Amino acid sequence: MIRVFVYGSLKPGEVNYKRYCQGRVTSEEEAIARGDLYDFPHLGYPAMTGGSSLVYGYVLSFDDPTLLQSLDWLEEYDPHRPVEENEYYREIIEVEGCDRQPLGQAWCYLMHPDKILTLRGVQVASGKWASRQAFFPDAV
Repeated sequence: MIRVFVYGSLKPGEVNYKRYCQGRVTSEEEAIARGDLYDFPHLGYPAMTGGSSLVYGYVLSFDDPTLLQSLDWLEEYDPHRPVEENEYYREIIEVEGCDRQPLGQAWCYLMHPDKILTLRGVQVASGKWASRQAFFPDAV
């Protein structure tokens, strides 16, 4: 079983959920992780770094281990490159349910803080991200 914590375009209702996850997910559960969330309004997606704030998303479970290869491609992650050379890097993190009870570990795609600065990320204080498409599905 592969578990991935998603907080951006891979969340249910977002564009990349439909492309990469729909029909492949065996379960989805609202979840919280520790980190800092940033938005890139000019790019249309967010990124998460390690940190002490709360980031809200979902834990998606899959029974197909090859799914990580597809997600790695989407997130421009190559495990053979140094972390700072990837768009995102994949790491195991601890996640909690919305009731703050531990849900165990899940993969998560994080961004190196230097890349956040380079891409002019804006911190999302609420820890919750939604795309313009989520609010206006016909606009994109």
